[in-house]
Amino acid sequence: QVQLVESGGGLVQAGGSLRLSCAASGRTFSGLAVGWFRQAPGKEREFVAAIRSSSTFTYYSGSVKGRFTLSRDNAKNTVSLQMNSLKPEDTAVYCCAAVYTTGLVITQYEYDYWGQGTQVTVSS
Repeated sequence: QVQLVESGGGLVQAGGSLRLSCAASGRTFSGLAVGWFRQAPGKEREFVAAIRSSSTFTYYSGSVKGRFTLSRDNAKNTVSLQMNSLKPEDTAVYCCAAVYTTGLVITQYEYDYWGQGTQVTVSS
C-alpha cells in the first residue's frame, strides 16, 4: 500500500509561483510513476503532468507546459511540481497519483494510489 500526501498549496496572485510536493510512504518509491491532476469547481479532473518511475522523463499538458516543472527525489520519496507564471485558470484542487509501472502514465484511471489534494487559488 502507498500513501500520498500533498502539500504546498495556497493563495497566490497571478504571475506568482507555488511549489507543490507529493510525499509517498510505503513500498519502493523509485518504482512509482507519479502524476498530478487538478479539478476546478464544476469541471472534470484533468491531467497536469507526469513523471516516469526511476527516471527524470516528464510529460505536461499543453496548458501548463513551459510554466510547470515536475521533478522527483527518490532519496526523499518526494515528487515536486514547481508552478510558475500562475494564471487564475490554474485555480483548482491539485492531487498527486501513483502507480507501480515502468511507463509514463497520463490517464487517471491507470493510477492506483491518490492523495487527498491541496487547494491552489490564483487571484487576478
